[in-house]
Amino acid sequence: MRPLLDAAARSEDEHIARNGPLPWPSIRGALIGAVQEAGLTGRGGANFPTWRKLARTAVTDHPVVIANAAEGEPASRKDKVLLEHCPHLVLDGLQLAADAVGADRVYLYGPKGIVVPKRKSDRHPIVHVTAPDAFTAGESSAVMAAVAGRPAKPTDRGRDDMLVQNVETLARIAQIARCGPRWFRQHDTYLATISGAVRRPGVYEVARGATVQQLLDLAGESEPVKAVLVGGYHGTWLRPHDTIADPGAGVAIALPAKESGLARTTEIVRYLAVQSVKQCGPCRFGLPALAEAMTRHQWPQVNQLVGLVDGRGACHHPDGTARLVRSAMAAFEGEWR
Repeated sequence: MRPLLDAAARSEDEHIARNGPLPWPSIRGALIGAVQEAGLTGRGGANFPTWRKLARTAVTDHPVVIANAAEGEPASRKDKVLLEHCPHLVLDGLQLAADAVGADRVYLYGPKGIVVPKRKSDRHPIVHVTAPDAFTAGESSAVMAAVAGRPAKPTDRGRDDMLVQNVETLARIAQIARCGPRWFRQHDTYLATISGAVRRPGVYEVARGATVQQLLDLAGESEPVKAVLVGGYHGTWLRPHDTIADPGAGVAIALPAKESGLARTTEIVRYLAVQSVKQCGPCRFGLPALAEAMTRHQWPQVNQLVGLVDGRGACHHPDGTARLVRSAMAAFEGEWR
């Protein structure tokens, strides 16, 4: 089995010739245990153990499996690249997950224009649901709402009978089915979209436990880097020597040393405030007030507002924003002091 992005194939026949057929007889009934042994976690940002989600959905009535390719994160391109180059690996994982939980409905949720290849090996028909172009549209409860025919707005409640998996997670399930848990533990990587102050921005396959500097070396620093935002707009600012414990949504944005970290974070918070669905107090009032306080450099008020929005929203959007701001206040303490 090749690394994930090397599994590219133009057709189903080419995909099988390059990567081998799925071992249906041997994997049937054993997939959840294999995923647990492999230690696979979600690649959409939550980093939750994948086997737990599979097991939880498998005991429900009439379960649904959804491949999430919404990728509302502005700095992320990994899902788009994966679907363009390795769609059959994603679809393999989707079919395997559906079989493992006994699903009778299978969906691909993503931007308008996604083409789902027709395959003779598929055991479940796949329905494409278009995701709106919004930051919060890829949150799991928003995905569930969209598939159920409602607006794609996140809530604090999900549904156990709906399994939402990022498309990279599904591709990893297909790798585990073919190569086994031991192989996966030895080759545990993730896709990262690297941008900012680098010479070769793009999507790279990165080993778990890599340092920030190793990501910068892959893409080549175009100028001295002050810090890197790891995990996307709900991520954390790290220094080049730091080890990446949680890659989040697989995003790394390199900040040039000559730029202000607080100014860049303020831009992001203003964007996140606009992108909220405004269905609760922290999003309707808290995030705009936080963005305004950061714009005015009112740092004591920023600290107070972060505490007021964190953990009090109808979804995790305010929590992720608060995490970003706390990270910036720590990483760029010299600036605000």
